[in-house]
Amino acid sequence: MSILNREEQRNMATLSHPFRISNLNHKTQQNSKKTTLRTTRFGFITAKSSTTTTSAKQLIETGTIRTIWPKDASTAMNSDGFILLDVRPRWEREKAHVTGSLHVPMFVEDTDNSPVTLLKKWVHFGYIGLWTGQYFTTLNPEFLSQVERAIPGKDTKLLVACGEGLRSMTAASKLYNGGYRNLGWLAGGFNRSKDDDFVVVEGKEKLQYATVGGASYYFLQLLILLQAVGK
Repeated sequence: MSILNREEQRNMATLSHPFRISNLNHKTQQNSKKTTLRTTRFGFITAKSSTTTTSAKQLIETGTIRTIWPKDASTAMNSDGFILLDVRPRWEREKAHVTGSLHVPMFVEDTDNSPVTLLKKWVHFGYIGLWTGQYFTTLNPEFLSQVERAIPGKDTKLLVACGEGLRSMTAASKLYNGGYRNLGWLAGGFNRSKDDDFVVVEGKEKLQYATVGGASYYFLQLLILLQAVGK
């Protein structure tokens, strides 16, 4: 007859009691779920940051998406056949836009009025909206489909542009993943453009100032006035 050590005795006692078996299985499943959740969350965060941000950056750095500066944009449009795709929100485009450009916003105003969203809007207005005049926005869920309806040919040359170059970078990456392969990115956005970079501009503001709103708009006007007086 073999003699069991203390560890084996404890295991046998646990296995001989149905409640303990159930409790042990429950704890094992809980630990398994926690581990899976932790791994999944870590993997998701890593994949999200490396895929979304890095892919757009890599596409531009490798030349897969062509970098075009505002001073070269007219040449790209008139000589190389690029169509200018303006992905700014509606209120920025209304201030100034390039004549003949296509408009499909990457971000749209968030019209959700749930308590959580209303709280976010209030915080946004206090920290950002009051100064910049920007609305609280959300990603346009129909962005790719709207571009596809407007330009079904995915071999079309598209020059993607926004105010500062960040939203257009995201939009260009999304278009590339959606099958568009002849893409250009307006580096620095319209904010980096000069008065003569685009032949015809419509709107009441200069193209490079269209992103400026709220209280900062009046500071900008004061600065422009002081510069004019200084001359």
